[in-house]
Amino acid sequence: MSVTVPSAAPRPSDVLHLEPLGPDFGVLVHDLDLAVADDTRLAAVRAALTEYKVLFFRGQTLDPDAQVRLGNRLGELTASHPVVPGIDAAHAEIYALDSADDGFSDIWHTDVTFMKRPPLGSILRAVTLPPSGGDTNWADLELAYASLSAPVQRLADELTAEHDGFKDFGERLHQRQGGQGSEWDGETITALEPVVHPVVRVHPETGRRSLFVNPGFTTRIVGVSEAESRHLLDLFYAHLTKPEHIVRHRWAEGDVAMWDNRSTAHYANRDYGDARRVMHRVTLRGDGPVGVEVLR
Repeated sequence: MSVTVPSAAPRPSDVLHLEPLGPDFGVLVHDLDLAVADDTRLAAVRAALTEYKVLFFRGQTLDPDAQVRLGNRLGELTASHPVVPGIDAAHAEIYALDSADDGFSDIWHTDVTFMKRPPLGSILRAVTLPPSGGDTNWADLELAYASLSAPVQRLADELTAEHDGFKDFGERLHQRQGGQGSEWDGETITALEPVVHPVVRVHPETGRRSLFVNPGFTTRIVGVSEAESRHLLDLFYAHLTKPEHIVRHRWAEGDVAMWDNRSTAHYANRDYGDARRVMHRVTLRGDGPVGVEVLR
């Protein structure tokens, strides 16, 4: 059973030892063993995920079973990925990002936005690390929206964009998976059709707005010319990846990261040559993105 955050729950900082990495984005959580944390502390972790958007935990001892248990306590886990199966039959929820099997994430992206209901969040565990390199960067998409000029905010509020996973996963679905992917939201994935999401997403828990486009899966702005779409996306991408919007994590053995997929994008550096890098990820089931226009 997943933990819940009571309406009168204490602030995460009242329960957890937090080291902020920026004013409102990113914290290092000290002195917490995720494998045995009680419900009060995990409720605080879940609240911190929404408040700080990306959390880091050092010195953890999670194995695949414990990672799945943790995910199910924080929310409802999805399949490992709409196309890529889990690491084995007993851990269908775990997606292995293995550099030996083209498991790279060296493009800015928000996880699985090419589905109608992208994940709420992700929990990533370091399994095999290269001797150096392989850091991961996260961008705060709420701050990116907030720091746009007011006229550009108003324009972005009105836009929708197409997200498409075929380029990255279409061949795998048809060649390696025989045209049958995972079950996602009660449906077995047999094709990857583009979906449309608002360019500005309203967070379902906080009401805050964030840019909800990413170079990994967003292909075009709907209802404008190709040239206009290209220039608008270039503007948004350059803005959301400004250094002041980013926190960078250098991985160590035992590290776990969690992030709110509704308000962040991330990028894994591919700077470790032929060394192997393996990360295990589980994702929490999310909802369909809602834009500003729907709320007016």
